[in-house]
Amino acid sequence: MKTVAAGLLVLAAVIYVLSGIFAGPVWLGYVHAAAEASMVGALADWFAVTALFRHPLGLPIPHTALIPNRKNLLGASLGDFVGNNFLSEQVVRDRLHRAEISKRVGVWLSQRDNAQRITSELSNVARGLVTVLRDEDVQAVVEHAIVQRLMAIPWGPPLGKLLGQVLADGSHHKLVDLLADRAYEWVRDNHEAIKRIVSDRSPAWSPKFVDSLLGERVYNEILGFAWSMKTDVNHPMRAAVDRFLIDFADDLQTDPLTMERAEQVKHQVLTHPEIQHLIGTTWTNAKRMLLDAAEDPSSELRKRVLEGLVTLGIRLETDDTTREKVEGWIEGGAAYVVTHYRAEILTLITDTIERWDADETSRKIELQVGRDLQFIRINGTVVGALAGLVIYACSQFLF
Repeated sequence: MKTVAAGLLVLAAVIYVLSGIFAGPVWLGYVHAAAEASMVGALADWFAVTALFRHPLGLPIPHTALIPNRKNLLGASLGDFVGNNFLSEQVVRDRLHRAEISKRVGVWLSQRDNAQRITSELSNVARGLVTVLRDEDVQAVVEHAIVQRLMAIPWGPPLGKLLGQVLADGSHHKLVDLLADRAYEWVRDNHEAIKRIVSDRSPAWSPKFVDSLLGERVYNEILGFAWSMKTDVNHPMRAAVDRFLIDFADDLQTDPLTMERAEQVKHQVLTHPEIQHLIGTTWTNAKRMLLDAAEDPSSELRKRVLEGLVTLGIRLETDDTTREKVEGWIEGGAAYVVTHYRAEILTLITDTIERWDADETSRKIELQVGRDLQFIRINGTVVGALAGLVIYACSQFLF
């Protein structure tokens, strides 16, 4: 294209010279003027195009070689342009709103094959994360999160408050019923044991038949007491149990001695070897279960994830409320990013352009747009010829 543009300039120069040498006919004056203006237009546009990328003829003319000399400024201007017109909050929100991302995702996820692909990828990610994590680190976190937090929190007041709520709701009555039933059944089924206890504790001089009668009487009294407590919801023993539990719940929250004993029980429970072993194996067991579930396509975990993704896709596709909520999350997240990190994003443009070599950058840009720029030179040559022809004709007509 440079050759074509230069060839037209040379052609105009040849015509200009020849028309000047063989001056005579009137029409040659028109040709001479057109050729002269054509050369002026071609040279002017050559200068303009060349000045973008280098100094014309190597002369340091001001305001030439614009791209090499002002590369960094152009990069900053490009960054500002992108930031103001592409990374503004309003533009991002409007674009995301029109894109209907959540609906598209919903339509895609509602197809089971696609949901299955996501489930498989999530399983791979889960396996990778679990494998990368060191067992001792996770175990330390688990122990810190469970044991130390439980040790740091007093048990008395929370347990007392919880027990008070249970008593207020009357939920403990079923437990009292169960205890009464089991007490009655135990007394009923241990007739001989109770009589033997009475006989063993009687004086040595007491006759055996007296011990037997006394044991039978004690058994019947205990059995009757257990039966009445089992069948009578207003039994005094039940009321005594309620009063005891209410007082105990209050003591757990206010009595220092009771709260101290609760702390002792807590310490004994948490330091028990079985509890320590359970805590120590928590991560190991959870890790094994997670890996097994992630590996097995028919596991309950993967089935639930798959069904959850399909359900989510259907809701995003059909439920306007859910879709609007998700769209709000997406737009809000994108707006937050462009608002708080726009400068960092734009440095990707400016820093990249600053690292470019000036001459190499100029050469690459010229190669990319050079064909169109040479058409400017060609058009300048043609338009110059036409303009010169019109100006010469008007001059002849007027003067």
